[in-house]
This record gives sequence, C-alpha cells and structure tokens, in this order.
Amino acid sequence: MKKNETIRKGFVFKKYETPFQSPFDKLFEVFKELITHTSGDFDEAIDWLRELDKEYKLTTSEYTIDDFIEDLKKKGYLREEIDSDGNGSLEITAKTERAIRQQALDHIFGKIKRSGQGNHKSKSPGLGDEHTGDFRAYQFGDALDKVSITESLRNAQISNGIGDFTLSEDDLVVEETLHKSQMSTVLMIDISHSMILYGEDRITPAKKVAMALAELITTRYPKDTLDILVFGNDAWQIEIKDLPYLKVGPYHTNTVAGLQLAMDLLRRKRNTNKQIFMITDGKPSCLRLPDGQYYKNSNGLDKHIVNKCYAMAQQARRLHIPITTFMIAKDSYLMQFVREFTYANQGKAFYTGLKGLGEMIFEDYETNRKKRIRG
Repeated sequence: MKKNETIRKGFVFKKYETPFQSPFDKLFEVFKELITHTSGDFDEAIDWLRELDKEYKLTTSEYTIDDFIEDLKKKGYLREEIDSDGNGSLEITAKTERAIRQQALDHIFGKIKRSGQGNHKSKSPGLGDEHTGDFRAYQFGDALDKVSITESLRNAQISNGIGDFTLSEDDLVVEETLHKSQMSTVLMIDISHSMILYGEDRITPAKKVAMALAELITTRYPKDTLDILVFGNDAWQIEIKDLPYLKVGPYHTNTVAGLQLAMDLLRRKRNTNKQIFMITDGKPSCLRLPDGQYYKNSNGLDKHIVNKCYAMAQQARRLHIPITTFMIAKDSYLMQFVREFTYANQGKAFYTGLKGLGEMIFEDYETNRKKRIRG
C-alpha cells in the first residue's frame, strides 16, 4: 500500500429489495391469513383470494389461482374429502394447520426479544442447566459434567503449586444451576356472540393468539402443558388442531363454567406452576343451575352471577392458580367488575383493545414462567 493511500470506511445505501419469493410462497402467505379468517373454510378462502387477485394482480398468466390450488394438493396442504352422497370437497390438512400456527407465532411474537433457552427457570438453585455464576464445593452424588474443570484446577494449583500438582476431591467445585420448573397453562377464550358484535371481529385475533401460544409452548417449552377451552353458555375443551376452525356462537357468557373447567384441568397436572389466561370482551351473563336450566341476564351486571365469579376467583387463589384476564372491552362498569374479580384472585388484568393483545400475553407468559409458585 502506498503511503499516501488512506482506508475509507462508511455505509453504502441502496434501494431495498424484498427477498425472493416464489409465486406459490407469495400466495400461500395470503392464503394462510384468509383460511384463519374463514375458520378453515377452504372454498370461502379461495373466493376471497380470487377477489384479491382481481384487485391487486397477485397472479400472472404463467401462475394462476388454479395452479396454486394444484400445488397445495401436491405439497400436502389439501386433501379431497368425499361425502356419503359422493360429492367431493377440498379440506386443509394437519400440515396446513401447523403452518397457520407458525405464521401466527411469527406475526405476533416474532419481533419480541426472547431471553433464556429451553424450559422455565425458577429462582431456586437445583438441577438444571441455567448457570448462576456461583460455585460450591463438590458433594457426593453431583454429576461429573457439573464439575467446573477450570475452577477445580485453579484450586489444585493454589493448594499444591505447579511443581507438585495433584487434584483431590477437596479441590473440586460445582457451578450452581437454576432448577428447571414446568408450567401448566389453561387458555380460556370467550366465544359468546358479542365477540363479533358492533362491526368488530374479536374472535380472529383471539384465535391467532391461541395458535401462536400453542406453537410457542409446543416448540420452545415442550415440557410445559397448554390446555385450551372455550366458553359460551357452557365451557368445553378443544384441541390445538381445532383452533383454525373456531367460530363464535349464539351464546351468552358463562364465565363460571369456564373457570370450573379450567381448574378441573389444572388439578390433574403435577406441575407446581399453574396459571389461567382468560380472553374475554363481555360481562358474565349466564349460569347453569343445578337442575340443568340456564339462568341468563344480559342487562347490566347480575349480582348473583357476579358473586359466583368472585367465588371462583377466590377458589383459584386458594389453589395457588393465578388468573390473568385480558379484557378487550373498556366499558367502565365492566372494568370495575374485572378489578374486583382480579382482587379476589390476587391475579392480574390487562384492559386492552385488539392491538397488542398477543405481545401482552407473550410477555406475561414469559414473566410468569420465571416465578416459582409454592403450594
């Protein structure tokens, strides 16, 4: 290099170029979103896709919507079903359901910085692989792979010197690790009719959050458990694979039934850490009486129904099950009910619209998993 030459450093700016996507991949991203909104109805999703294609020119003469459908079949995202009358229809497969959950996870949680790896951590030292940076003397029964070689050799050098180097049991030290805890979570989703009232689709965001949380737990925390239930006039458990097909029904809101089922599910879990997440937008308006009849009242807050909710919150508290309520509606009298419900449980409540719902649930899940709830 010549003496008068200088090295220049700096930034080079150029026009952003989107990563290459094949025609199939581009359409598949849109299709996964549409199939979620249509609750798994393939024909309706394709109708919407054709309309979007007319408006935004999503396809070309070389690759049409029909070509896309054929590729969905070839790649295992669609299967053909034949009914008893011999009529055929196309249905999405388990592979598509998994792709939808992964997309929900990426969209909702993808931009959030995640900490830690593997399973849940508690603040109690014990068996695990999350290092604390603290050391203690080796004890009989400690696994050899937990012995800190560097610190043990250092102790041996200090004790005996380099010339007469020996390593004894007294020199061995073990690095403390955090005990790995497990979390059992029940996610309650309100499917009462109010979840689609007033021109606002509230069930689709709730459904996406559920799919994202399910994908997060099954892939990142496989030792945790997640049970999902829905509640309207009654409450019932659904499988993760059922989430894309979830719909709102002509129901009132039986919050008590949902809490009863959630606690029944958690009683069967051996994990110490247990929690309930409840997504709802409406007031409790329904109870099932001992004789099987339904008591319903949608006018304001019915004292009888509300007191039953408070009693369930207190029962969960006695069982060391915190309830976190994600309240979509912001009516002042409903917020007051949630505040009193939360006080009875000593849980938490978030008063939110649909925006940011997934991020809040993710952050709360990550926070709760670091706590050791002692029974």
